[in-house]
Amino acid sequence: MHIEEALYQSVVDFVKIRYPVGWGGAAAVRTASGKVLISVAPDTKNDALALCMEVGAFLEAHKLNEIVTHSICVCRDDEHSELLILSPCGVCQERLVHWGGEVKAAISTVENTLVFKTIRELMPYHWSIVNGEQL
Repeated sequence: MHIEEALYQSVVDFVKIRYPVGWGGAAAVRTASGKVLISVAPDTKNDALALCMEVGAFLEAHKLNEIVTHSICVCRDDEHSELLILSPCGVCQERLVHWGGEVKAAISTVENTLVFKTIRELMPYHWSIVNGEQL
């Protein structure tokens, strides 16, 4: 199985176990050493305190000093709904920039097919260019 398909299957399997009924969502990253790190968004009573589903996996990668190569986020309305692939928000794209422009992130498509794009493709005009850097 290809890296991207395996990462997708890992996060799908996790969602089915962690959220057997009702809403479900999770994110996963793959690291250069082959680790798959999975995270969820914490439940909060105040939406202003909410975090993206990917944050836990990103922090775990930092903690382990691992290089992230791939990222994916999925969610569903309930156990009968299709799992939707979510593009990383702008903040999570900025978080992925830490590991460089070649990091691949799964993106949303109309057909909900598994498509990964590099951060460089998602952010071709990244602000770091004014500092002489390039993703």
